[in-house]
Amino acid sequence: MMFSFQQVDVFTATPLRGNPLAVVIGADTLPDAQMAAFAHWTNLSETTFLLRPTAPEADYRVRIFTPKGELPFAGHPTLGSCHVWLAAGGQPKAGEIIQQCAAGLIQIRRDNDRLSFAAPPLRRTGPVEAETMARVLAGLQLSAADIVDAHWVDNGPGWLAVLLRSADDVLTLRPDFAVLSGLRVGVVAPADRSKTARDADFEVRGFTAAGFEDPVTGSLNAGIAQWLIGSGMAPPAYVASQGTVLGRAGRVHVEKVGDTVWVGGAVTTCITGHVAL
Repeated sequence: MMFSFQQVDVFTATPLRGNPLAVVIGADTLPDAQMAAFAHWTNLSETTFLLRPTAPEADYRVRIFTPKGELPFAGHPTLGSCHVWLAAGGQPKAGEIIQQCAAGLIQIRRDNDRLSFAAPPLRRTGPVEAETMARVLAGLQLSAADIVDAHWVDNGPGWLAVLLRSADDVLTLRPDFAVLSGLRVGVVAPADRSKTARDADFEVRGFTAAGFEDPVTGSLNAGIAQWLIGSGMAPPAYVASQGTVLGRAGRVHVEKVGDTVWVGGAVTTCITGHVAL
């Protein structure tokens, strides 16, 4: 069976510099097993499937798969899927776009050349336990003295985040994925605009539970923003750079408006066509 298909690059206006996403359009008749098989075949960090919503207030529904399983929520698949839905002729019922996913209803807004999602509530927050922190230190090859702070920032995928002192400290990390196996660890530090990203306030890296570094991570940046802004360690609006070590130039725009933290960036279409599934 043929389905419309797009592959997009998220958190960048320049193709090949962000985080790629495969999106299958109109996948309502596609069995779960085929969705999982296609996501495994693309071997991208996530592949999504656009479906008709079941919640009356939602504009569309999305299912998000990694090569190994389904996620309730993820950031760059949210923005990339919304971009594809709009490009396919989607029209929101109201001013803001409402995405339905396993984590619930996610608000998305359009700001000129960017899409932004409202960060979902954290499912787990608070300090990282000593036993887990010991694994994180060993996996990042750091000592306790290198850490400014650490916090759970889990909004679905299971992220915890570690705050370091400088962007150089973040960029020079060489993680031991065997030690970190099963943990999703984000690392963040203030950027020095005279040395690293001249258009960013923070440098971020995301190390997945599957043993690879994610180029640009919306869910991680959302959790980090809620933590850092909420604790006064970041201003209510800033830009994060991610993907530098991988040769990417992801830019994540964060803004807190009232009680809502918005996380956004540009999305670029790279491939348009059809896929046989």
